[in-house]
Amino acid sequence: MATMLKLPTSIKSSPLFPSLSSSSHSIFLCKPTRITGNFISFGRTLNFSTIVASLKDHHGIQDSPFRGGESFFRNVLGAMETVYLNKNPTARAILELVRSVEDDRICYDHLAFRTFGVNNHGIDSMAKFFSEFGYVQREELRFPAKKLKAFWFSPPNNIHSSAGTGVYGPLPRIFISELLVDQMSPETQKIIRKYTESSGNGVSHAALASALGSLTWNKPSYSEFQILSRESEYAAWTLVNGYTLNHVTISTHRLKSHLRTIGSLNQFIEENGFKLNSEGGVLKVSPDGLLLQSSTVADSSPFQFSDGIMESVPCSYIEFAERLVLPQFKDLPENKVEEFHRRDGFEVGNADKIFESTSKDQLTRKVA
Repeated sequence: MATMLKLPTSIKSSPLFPSLSSSSHSIFLCKPTRITGNFISFGRTLNFSTIVASLKDHHGIQDSPFRGGESFFRNVLGAMETVYLNKNPTARAILELVRSVEDDRICYDHLAFRTFGVNNHGIDSMAKFFSEFGYVQREELRFPAKKLKAFWFSPPNNIHSSAGTGVYGPLPRIFISELLVDQMSPETQKIIRKYTESSGNGVSHAALASALGSLTWNKPSYSEFQILSRESEYAAWTLVNGYTLNHVTISTHRLKSHLRTIGSLNQFIEENGFKLNSEGGVLKVSPDGLLLQSSTVADSSPFQFSDGIMESVPCSYIEFAERLVLPQFKDLPENKVEEFHRRDGFEVGNADKIFESTSKDQLTRKVA
């Protein structure tokens, strides 16, 4: 029995499917196939991102061209990064440490942001900026226990200058999550709505707020922060950090030294006195074994609340990701392996544990 599979626009025009017309969005799978949400398989379960990546050959598939002024776009990312580094000494120190080994060359796997899913302050408020420059929305991820959802966005192609480091290197993926505010308690909803409503037109300038390191709403009181902390540490974090970069992620497999495996990088970081997020184990591994992630524990910094109280609040952290080569490309010589030959996308189980990098349990955990 044949099964119809809907194809993304970027795949239907691929040279791998020359028989598909420009208006076609489907192919038929004639082998026994199981389709479950984002998972499609021929007798085994594969993440859709893995399948899409496996359809790319040495020609590549141009998902979307870059649109707009590249220099302007990178300068905005650079401003976001500067705010992030100024507020997070651990991230700055680790980047400097790795650069000292890597001869100043680091590539980012992805940048991540948190948002409130209410009053138009959710994922779309930040995604709009990236989409306008050619980023493409990919899979949705759900985190029921945390009352969160997220989308990731793949970067555009046709970039002229990608030989730099950090935000001036290959453009990173973007990961944007939002709190499902309607699922929170009435008290928490009331507080979040109060501040997002006070933002006014600020919601239209999420990227600017991130680049400036500024909240688009009024500063909250300490008591309101505490109320949110008791129900959702994600909500409390977003209330005081807003659209600030939640983390940047070093792409370990793009490093050139002995640190290019995540196990070696984790050991190097811990040996230099930094604390890694231990939730679910230091190393987070996707079910297919092809996406390996770890992260530090967030820094904290003083925050003056609207009632004059000064307290330490969690800031951001730095993550590390290694994407292994997909099975169908395992025989490629190492110097021929490109990013599209590797595992793409994200994994709920990994991300769920990475979120804990800003949790009180991790911040207060003593290192043995």
